Amino acid sequence: AEMALVRLYLVTGDRKYLDQAKFFLDARGYTSRKDAYSQAHKPVLEQDEAVGHAVRATYMYAGMADVAAITGDSSYIKAVDKIWENIVNKKIYITGGIGSRHAGEAFGDNYELPNLSAYNETCAAIGNVYVNYRLFLLHGDAKYFDVLERTLYNGLISGVSLDGGSFFYPNPLASAGGYSRKPWFGCACCPSNISRFIPSLPGYVYAVKDDHVYVNLYMGNRGELKVNNKKIVLEQETSYPWNGDIRIRVVKGALPFTMNLRIPGWVRNEVLPGDLYRYDDEQKLGYTVTVNGEAVEGELQKGYLQIERKWKKGDVVEVHFDMQPRVVRANEKVAADRGRVAVECGPIVYCAEWPDNDFDVLSVLMNRTPKFEVVEKPDLLYGINQIKTQAQTLEYDESGRLVAKDHTLTMIPYYAWAHRGAGNMAVWLPNEVSATRPVAIPTLASKSKVDASHKVKSLSSISDGLVPKDENDRTIPYYHWWPKKNSTEWITYEFPKPSKVSSSTVYWFDDEPWGGCRVPQSWKLYYKDEQGGWTPVSAAGTYGTKKGVPNTVEFTPVQTTAMKLEVVLPKDNSAGVFEWEVE
Repeated sequence: AEMALVRLYLVTGDRKYLDQAKFFLDARGYTSRKDAYSQAHKPVLEQDEAVGHAVRATYMYAGMADVAAITGDSSYIKAVDKIWENIVNKKIYITGGIGSRHAGEAFGDNYELPNLSAYNETCAAIGNVYVNYRLFLLHGDAKYFDVLERTLYNGLISGVSLDGGSFFYPNPLASAGGYSRKPWFGCACCPSNISRFIPSLPGYVYAVKDDHVYVNLYMGNRGELKVNNKKIVLEQETSYPWNGDIRIRVVKGALPFTMNLRIPGWVRNEVLPGDLYRYDDEQKLGYTVTVNGEAVEGELQKGYLQIERKWKKGDVVEVHFDMQPRVVRANEKVAADRGRVAVECGPIVYCAEWPDNDFDVLSVLMNRTPKFEVVEKPDLLYGINQIKTQAQTLEYDESGRLVAKDHTLTMIPYYAWAHRGAGNMAVWLPNEVSATRPVAIPTLASKSKVDASHKVKSLSSISDGLVPKDENDRTIPYYHWWPKKNSTEWITYEFPKPSKVSSSTVYWFDDEPWGGCRVPQSWKLYYKDEQGGWTPVSAAGTYGTKKGVPNTVEFTPVQTTAMKLEVVLPKDNSAGVFEWEVE
């Protein structure tokens, strides 16, 4: 509402709209509602941490920035600056995504940035763009566009499929196969929001203040601008972000003005403003700028290289940014990323996904000093660059001995994941043994052929040997029947040979109160009899339904070739499984 009211003020000049926007903001913390979910826990001028529903929050912060910029109210400026500092130093993902918790679609605590359970709603990424754009307009600093660009190319555009026809609500940084984009949602704010945002992108490329023209984003375009009420036309030619070469031509504009070229933070050895992430290699990237072939140098002003001259038609500015794959490490306070690194090239964050690798990418071990190869793939995923490097996996053999196997690890841009079916994916990859997840010792379950009534890639997680630490553990993979409800579903293990079994243990997944999975209404175990039919096990103990803990059933031993887990889903919810063990 605040953003809309400020826009009305700018269009009409009627002060009442601006006053109404400020009133809505100033009322927070003074009404009967004082919850952090809606950022009403205290007055806005006393807020210094991003909390609550991430989309509501960013929309409010954008409204604060609007009011701050137009009124010049220093208290508003200080408040929104403090909140921004909190986000970029403690609460933003490397992809530019924000809002780590599924519960309340909310910001978590400082440094609470889980990967597998990250929410990162697409609308929150759009809100993050809104906030940083307005803070750029307020302060004229390139650091806000560094955040905006990272969000745009990674955590925002991942929210829509490459053909534009399906959408994500959450954008996690790791997956065990439980994610796929959907054409529509009952609550469809993300599809409509991103469909609205994409056409607005041209408005973010340039900015003008007095006789200063700011070039903020690099992409092929023709831009018509007004400088001191005179029209200028600029054209960009570039393959950015796949390489760092940009050509800007003055098509029209024989007049003096200052062109401000943003030198991205990733060129200046800065992943994001603040100390949440840092490059963990010894590379030093550089850049060059020429005008009509003559080199231009100078001190950067708030992240911009300024070129002041009387421009004429046909002038050409050529920009080159060194662009190489870089290794990124998170602040040690981010528990989920300790012992792990991420890989990016330019503004693009990369991930390892199952279709490109013949091993489990969740069990990979990166080399401590990796060497990278960039491979152009014009026919893959609408045209991408892959990054390849040597890595290993750690696996247990039949005797329980840990062995290392060499592999070529192939990575793709994060925004392009989940287009070739559901499966394992990871952005943060272990490069320390302490952070690895070795492939588990083979068990009867892991050696079995698994099938289910709901066939998705995450089905493999039920026999991967990983069990939750507690009922709230969201760090390991799980399988679920969502969106099915009020139905009878099943999973089967087909053993490699007839085996004698006498017990079974299930770890139920339940994401109450915000998610759609609950423990099942009931469940049963069956074995395949000699005639090939399913027979209930006998002398069974209690079929437990406690979430996140072992629910073990002992039964009369049977010799069989297969077992079946039958589950009755709750009336209004689905259900899920972390692990299903048979012994």
